[in-house]
Amino acid sequence: MSKTKNIKISVDFSPTPKGRYHPKDGPNTGERFKDEFIVPIWSDYDKLKIDLDDLYGCPSSFREEAFGGLARKYGIKEVLDKIDFICTDEPPLIDVIINDIKGAND
Repeated sequence: MSKTKNIKISVDFSPTPKGRYHPKDGPNTGERFKDEFIVPIWSDYDKLKIDLDDLYGCPSSFREEAFGGLARKYGIKEVLDKIDFICTDEPPLIDVIINDIKGAND
């Protein structure tokens, strides 16, 4: 039986994620999301479902550090296999994030 963790960024982290590095770029950065919300639970779950709805933007600096940073840490394949994204507000955002993950080692 696989264990899944659901994370809604707008509720569990912030409705306004932005910036790459914490604290230099503010409190709601990709680095903080990755290091405080994802890395500590990474090995506890088989799947992470990350809900991107209800955000006031999801800038490239946040996305690349949060999700590209995970790919640099755990490998592109493992991240793509482990994370499922949900986004009914702006479905193309999922493809943008997948491209951020795939390009993480560029």
